[in-house]
Amino acid sequence: MTLIKVQVAPGIDKQDTEYGAEGRWIDCDNVRFRYGLPEKIGGWSKVSTSALVGAARGIITWFSLDGDQYTITGTNKKLYVYQNQSWYDITPIRESGASITNFTTTSGSTTVTVTDATHGAIEGDFVTISSVSGTANGIAAGNLEGEFEIQSVTDTNNYVIIAKAAASGTGASGVTGTAEYQLNTNPAFSILGYGWGAGTWGLSTWGTTRAGLAAPDSVQLDSGKWSLDNWGEDVLAQQLNGGLYYWDTSASTSTVQRAVSSTVSNAPTSSRFVLVSGTDRHVICFGTETTIGTPSTRDDMFIRWSDQENVNEWAPTATNTAGSQRLTDGSKLVTAKRSRGAVLIWSDTALYQMSLIGAPFVFGFQQLGSACGCVGLHAAVESNGRSFWMGIDSFFAFDGSVQKIPCSVEDYVFKDIDEASQKDTFAGLNTEFNEVTWFYCSSGSNVIDRCVTFNYQENVWSIGTLARSSWSDKGVYGFPYALDYSSTDTTSTISTITGLTAGRSYMYAQENGNDADGVALASHVTSGDFVIPEAGERLMSIKRFIPDFKNQQGTVNVELNFKLYPASTATTNGPYSVTTSTTKVDTRARGRQASIKISTSAIDTAWRYGTYRADVQPDGMR
Repeated sequence: MTLIKVQVAPGIDKQDTEYGAEGRWIDCDNVRFRYGLPEKIGGWSKVSTSALVGAARGIITWFSLDGDQYTITGTNKKLYVYQNQSWYDITPIRESGASITNFTTTSGSTTVTVTDATHGAIEGDFVTISSVSGTANGIAAGNLEGEFEIQSVTDTNNYVIIAKAAASGTGASGVTGTAEYQLNTNPAFSILGYGWGAGTWGLSTWGTTRAGLAAPDSVQLDSGKWSLDNWGEDVLAQQLNGGLYYWDTSASTSTVQRAVSSTVSNAPTSSRFVLVSGTDRHVICFGTETTIGTPSTRDDMFIRWSDQENVNEWAPTATNTAGSQRLTDGSKLVTAKRSRGAVLIWSDTALYQMSLIGAPFVFGFQQLGSACGCVGLHAAVESNGRSFWMGIDSFFAFDGSVQKIPCSVEDYVFKDIDEASQKDTFAGLNTEFNEVTWFYCSSGSNVIDRCVTFNYQENVWSIGTLARSSWSDKGVYGFPYALDYSSTDTTSTISTITGLTAGRSYMYAQENGNDADGVALASHVTSGDFVIPEAGERLMSIKRFIPDFKNQQGTVNVELNFKLYPASTATTNGPYSVTTSTTKVDTRARGRQASIKISTSAIDTAWRYGTYRADVQPDGMR
């Protein structure tokens, strides 16, 4: 009998066959590679049990000047702030004090048609109704007051809500009220294609633009994403293809102020995203209007920046530093990140650098690479002067020059990623483990359900099923904070909204414990097939193996999977239970080629795998 070591290189290899990947790992879930070894990732727990409306598509965490911790996250339907361990709705108000002139009812039904001329609402918007003048065909005023989700839009003057009680009569009631409309909502998922079918049936009148939106935004293709950045201790918030809003930390009270547009007067009213430059502090709007205040002039490749240290001055003059620039390589600007001494800008095809150069041009622009565009607003990260991003079919890095990152799971990711939803990919930075993880939708899914992780220190890849629609690295908090979205969740939210449809997000503290919010966090890693050269055409027999784990908690399962030929069906031996006191495991396993699978499925387990040693000898066919 011979006790041999089976050495397995770090990282997942999905490019080769299982047999060809001898000496490498070929599959995993909830596993990272660190110090060259696979280990189970950390668990997570809910930061708050409160559910948020919609799919979270943007997050920022920061300290105020007095040291308080804040988080703002934007969903496709709302904007929220988390402070003092509570969530608050800070969604901007689009219109207040609007006059409702009638409520139309059907006897026995809670469905109510609200009449408000040129309301500007779309299906899924939120309206708060107050000051109802009387009883509407048996529905008391209190049952028509409060916040409602608009179920459908009949026309420019009428929309439908669900009342809190059923009517006892049919027809126009003659009852009036006052309406306050929140910012128009956006789709939870991206839509691929233009024109016919890119919208909800009956959304608008045939041949007209979508209600409440001007061209070229009459057809929505992107999910509702937010770009968020600090202006001092305050926050600038930009809804994709929308206007710029300001949230003032010092103005918050026990009721918390909403984000407003009035604080950033004179700013563009339609842009793709926003970023604040470095120490020079210019507010930069990307994919914005060539004529400020005219959304129809929005150019997806046009950049406009404010005067230095001034969020209200956007028109260039001889005495300020406001200005603009149009880039040319690409069809749209996708995202931007601050880097060392500059701002990096990605279009869908190229990478640019925006650098402060002073008067008269203020900023200079240099193209750094072509055929290296980024797929989505949140698909790039920057860490200590290095940037990493997902392209349409490759991963890239920049640390002075653009490089394609060699990727051993490239085919696995890009042949499975959903084309329509690729722009919803979110890149999360986890500096404690030198990782960037891209969370994406697998083929046929419009909800994020897969992830791929690159350890940029050790240059290895892993894959998994962890689903997060937004992610913020640790710093303000002791853990990374991330949000997950369920399209079917109907849990009650932080405030009462009548007629609220399904779709909720929750925020989690990541790398916290060993479990998935109190539930066992399953993990596994599987090696490629290995053989013993001494066996030749004969089989090998494994009589025992010696487990080697570090930081083990609980029971770890080990399986041996044997094949006669690469295309054969594997025969599983085990799983064998390994505890912290297990010194060896006796087996009766034989085959021509074998692989190892390490897994856990119980609560409060942890492990790091070392070196597999097995008692192996050549064996006959019988």
